[in-house]
Amino acid sequence: MRILVDLLGYTGGRGGTETYVRELLPRLAEEMPDADFVALTGASGAAGVRKFFPGEVRVVEWVGDGRASWAAGEIVAVERTAKAMDADLVWSPANFGPLSEGVVPRVVSVHDVIYHEVPGEGLERLARAVTAWLMTRTARTARAVVTVSATAASAIHEHLGVPRERITVVHNGGSDIRGVDDPWRLLAPLGILPGRPVLLSTGNRMPHKNFAGLLAAVARIPADQRPLTVIGGGGADDPLRQTVERLGLAADVVLPGWVSDDQLRALYQVADVYACPSLTEGFGLPVVDALGAGVPVVAHDTAVLREVGGEWARYADATDPAVFARAILAVMSLDGGARTALRAGGREWAGRFSWSAAAIALSVVLRRTAARRNSRG
Repeated sequence: MRILVDLLGYTGGRGGTETYVRELLPRLAEEMPDADFVALTGASGAAGVRKFFPGEVRVVEWVGDGRASWAAGEIVAVERTAKAMDADLVWSPANFGPLSEGVVPRVVSVHDVIYHEVPGEGLERLARAVTAWLMTRTARTARAVVTVSATAASAIHEHLGVPRERITVVHNGGSDIRGVDDPWRLLAPLGILPGRPVLLSTGNRMPHKNFAGLLAAVARIPADQRPLTVIGGGGADDPLRQTVERLGLAADVVLPGWVSDDQLRALYQVADVYACPSLTEGFGLPVVDALGAGVPVVAHDTAVLREVGGEWARYADATDPAVFARAILAVMSLDGGARTALRAGGREWAGRFSWSAAAIALSVVLRRTAARRNSRG
């Protein structure tokens, strides 16, 4: 079996969808030893793809990290390459792919429909509308759609119009976040020192992440009980800095940008609570990661975060700063026995989300879709 993996949009800096392919592809190759995997990527992503991809990497030199060249590559290069290599299947793992059905059957992984649910304003609204249309065309013309939660599957059916029988839910796995020696030494360069409880949150600065709502909640916590709040991500010119200044939280909030893997592990190790204020997600991987690391979680009360956090996270309305602040304080105030039980239960719950199990389930979809093509000759 020859499988073309559409990685034209891979840059190494696009977050969750790229974690998805890095975690899945090596495991998928182990699960499908009879398959020949070939990657199709752009010039900016080629070096990164070669680090983890279990097979040949073909590069479309004129596809860069800009969305325009990426979209053009999806339209022009994917189907042409699939036919030239006599592929049995194309897998597009990152929401987007060719816009027409094509001769070679295609499976697309659609992680969320955030561009449909959070349309934005002004020029951003127009850009999101175009992105939403491209995603819709990709999903509707695929032979099968894989998504990462039952909540996302319902949203794909509703917003993209994909029949339910063509959608398969394959939950993401969690990260293996192990402790480090002397975490405070690793965190000191970031301005994070022992002596205060630590509230951790991570993610990009897209509007639906609702970090401004989290900061508003932190501002509602009395100063003598306020945790040191660390919000990873955002880069050097973090747009949250203005919100921090406006709320008078400069002494209470650290915005470290993108941290190293060891620093991230150290943050999970010292965190007293993880906050996920996101208004919508496809899966909510940070919730699973935090629970797996033994960190109590407070999450926005939405269906997908309940799906991945189960009874071991605590939920509150993150659009109401006072309500979310009370939920954070309640978790921080747990006594030792209750906190130990919550940590242990969270670790056990998170263990059910496995990348190996995801690779097995995905392999079934890929084989089934390729078999339908081959049975038709």
